[in-house]
Amino acid sequence: MRSCRGVWGVVPPQRTAPREEDRGAPPTVRGPRGTSLRYAPRAVAATLGCALAALAVAVLLIGSGDYPMGPGAVLSALLGNGDPAQAFIVHELRLPRVATALTTGAALGLAGAIFQSLSRNPLGSPDLLGFTQGASAGVLTMIVLFGASGPAVASGAVGGGVATGLAIYALTGRHGAHGARLVLVGIGVAAILTGVNGYLITKAQITDAARAALWLTGSLDGRDWGEAGPLLAVMAVLVPAVLAGCARPLRILELGDDAARALGVPITRIRLGLLAAAVLLCAFAAAAAGPVAFVALTAPQLARMLTREPGPNLVPSLVMGAALMVAADFAGQRLFPGHQLPVGVVTGLIGGAYLVWLLAAQRRTGRL
Repeated sequence: MRSCRGVWGVVPPQRTAPREEDRGAPPTVRGPRGTSLRYAPRAVAATLGCALAALAVAVLLIGSGDYPMGPGAVLSALLGNGDPAQAFIVHELRLPRVATALTTGAALGLAGAIFQSLSRNPLGSPDLLGFTQGASAGVLTMIVLFGASGPAVASGAVGGGVATGLAIYALTGRHGAHGARLVLVGIGVAAILTGVNGYLITKAQITDAARAALWLTGSLDGRDWGEAGPLLAVMAVLVPAVLAGCARPLRILELGDDAARALGVPITRIRLGLLAAAVLLCAFAAAAAGPVAFVALTAPQLARMLTREPGPNLVPSLVMGAALMVAADFAGQRLFPGHQLPVGVVTGLIGGAYLVWLLAAQRRTGRL
């Protein structure tokens, strides 16, 4: 009779599950009460690098202008140690513009990451889904039909963006606000709104058309705390809510509805909350700086390339968007001495070239 030791009388070696270190899993930080936080060192390093780059360019941007200042003088003024003239130039004249650039880029980067994750498409961004055109339609309505300016124009951008989001959600249905259906409906809405915007431009007076054209380009000229303040307040509420409450469910949603439902994710509620947050971020960003093109498209893609991590990469995309925005504004002021390019022109040139490259890469890999 054979014993439990086997044919050769030797106990076979027991198979054990491979450890996380052997599988190449991300390191884990143990927290209190048994909690743990996993992190990817490359993603952390890439995020910190982008943040430092954004801050460095911001300091250079604050120091540039008709009254140039070195980085040391800028930092001293920011810390409250500069002379009164430097403090006035930094805090009242240049810091609001840079703060608007940083917050607008961060809002667009985060919104782009959310839209691309929800649509499961690298081309899913506010520029292509109709939200930028909706904000533009709201602004044109306020300028052309009511002759508004200032805060009324900003409120028109917010109202147009939110109305477009509601229309797209209604057309896709509560269970269809994701994937190819979201992209196709967004492209259709964008085409309709582009025609509406063109008609409003043709009906405008010369002065109103010039004002509208300047806003539609996307510019940071003359920005003060009145433009940056509302966006900062919105981001102070939405960014922690998205990162704390929706980051993990959004990662699970990328596995598919069936897997997310099996893991207990409230799919409809999470999608609606994320879509509302992304629409508000886009709308208030457009109100602050105009419809700046392609930042929401390129920031998540570049962040994913740097981190080499799957998933939405929300924080890296946010930081990358801020870095791209201040870099584009710095380039717009420096490329042609004596002439300043609006930031929307620079991001359009860079983002358009990136979009062409992305489409070519998708075609080579057979995904398009």
